[in-house]
Amino acid sequence: MRVALVVNGSSGSLLGRTGMAEELAAKLTAAGLEVASVLDGDASDVADRLTRAAALPVDAIVTAGGDGTIATAAQLLTGTDKALAPLPFGTMNLLAKDLGLPLDVDAAIQQMAAGEIREIDVGEVNGRVFLCNSMLGLPARLAERREKNREHMGALGWWRLFAAGLKGLYRYPPMRIGLDLGRGPAAFRAKAIVIANNGYDEGFGQVLTRSRLDRGQLVVYATRRLSVWPLVRLSVRMALGTWRKDADLETYPVTRLAVTSRRRKLRVMNDGETMLLTPPLRYRSRHKALKVLAPRPPETAATLDAPALEGAT
Repeated sequence: MRVALVVNGSSGSLLGRTGMAEELAAKLTAAGLEVASVLDGDASDVADRLTRAAALPVDAIVTAGGDGTIATAAQLLTGTDKALAPLPFGTMNLLAKDLGLPLDVDAAIQQMAAGEIREIDVGEVNGRVFLCNSMLGLPARLAERREKNREHMGALGWWRLFAAGLKGLYRYPPMRIGLDLGRGPAAFRAKAIVIANNGYDEGFGQVLTRSRLDRGQLVVYATRRLSVWPLVRLSVRMALGTWRKDADLETYPVTRLAVTSRRRKLRVMNDGETMLLTPPLRYRSRHKALKVLAPRPPETAATLDAPALEGAT
């Protein structure tokens, strides 16, 4: 399989590390992938380098960077015949986890090289794609603050962000929006809204995990109240796998929705990246619109290995 490697050295856990492009290219080659091109640099021109990579005669684009790098690559590759192959260099690595990739980079490369190309859904809002979730309200405001101070966070910065979050639970007023879930617009007040690209699993230890990425569904999670005690209770229930029973959480599965507001702009966080969008926000699910290079499901891998094992005996 021919791949292009795009490295964003100023994002994720790559920040401050030198020589990573050559090192990763060597590891991909050793794993059996043909690295046709290596495009190294920082965040200033990552979109241009991804665009050039997408124009090459390759089967997949391997990205080494954070959530923003993956989001930019997904925006370019959605609806094309080239696959996205994300290495886990981000902060949360939610997509990598949902694809079944190990968070150890060497192990991820090995599984990627022995993997398969699959088709997954993407969510879209006003032409912007997202792979995991889109958030409105307090989470988006906190993410914007984190982005402004990313290079100077440190322990004190994270503590300030945590303190700002606690204050926001009480001081941040509920959003006043119109929410159309397919039955016409209705007035809605909420402190936080999450639109997930396919629903989250419920079960012990299943926190923000999705076992299915191709249901062709968006799931809206909304909370009208958001203060310390309800948040603690919801967090505990998420860890125990019973969060869907929380009285303060409303859940709506849809394929399309629209968000209206009197505000000229609404702050939105797509997969950890904040942006200002002009309402109405029109969300939709694009079923199996993105190809990804991912590990084979366990049952498929076992079936493929069976002949070799039988021959060995």
